[in-house]
Amino acid sequence: MATTQAVAHPTVHVGAAHDVDGTTRRRVLELVAAEGPVTAGELAAALGLTSAAVRRHLALLEDDGKIAVHDGGPAAGHARRGRPARRYVVSAGGQTELAGGYSELAAQAMRYLRDAAGPDAVAAFAAQRYEAVVSRYAPELTATDPQARAAQLAELLSADGYAASVRPVAGPRVPTLQLCQGHCPVQNVAEEFSELCEAEARAFSRLLGTHVQRLATIAGGAHACVTNVPLAPTPQTTQTTQTT
Repeated sequence: MATTQAVAHPTVHVGAAHDVDGTTRRRVLELVAAEGPVTAGELAAALGLTSAAVRRHLALLEDDGKIAVHDGGPAAGHARRGRPARRYVVSAGGQTELAGGYSELAAQAMRYLRDAAGPDAVAAFAAQRYEAVVSRYAPELTATDPQARAAQLAELLSADGYAASVRPVAGPRVPTLQLCQGHCPVQNVAEEFSELCEAEARAFSRLLGTHVQRLATIAGGAHACVTNVPLAPTPQTTQTTQTT
């Protein structure tokens, strides 16, 4: 009698595959926030994936309204013949996902503070919040070179969820760089309470020892918060930073 051998089929763990996809897609979203405007090829190189795999995640994120194609034209150094590569940035929906589920509760608390104690109380809260940031960050900013100091600040901000990076600016007579924050954990609150953005900019000025200029904010509709940082510190601000 012939014996029929069972053919072993590999077990497909659908849930595990879904979890891996979800984790990778989240990482793609985080990288778009940190590096955007960014292409699929650049993301693939950073993640060690194929461009096709990254494009699949980008398509799903775009369909879900988490990212959008940047309309600012090709970035410097990326000009080439033919159709330019699509460059992606995080949309408002993506910012909300990265922020988690507490933004509305925070906004309600801020509204209550404003209604109960007035707008000055909101400004005082924002100042106190970023005073704590200055106190926590200042000991970690050990570099004396302005550019290296800004890079240290970007690392601290990234550790706190702001997806920050430092990008040089070509052209101006005074050497300048831009501190970019691809994600804002308090975006939904800052849209209503600009005092948070203003206090943050003042904190950056103190920490970097130079006057900074806020060029754009996520709360204001930009894809990133961008702060212009001149690399020549002002003596008065430097003294304030050192004595903080």
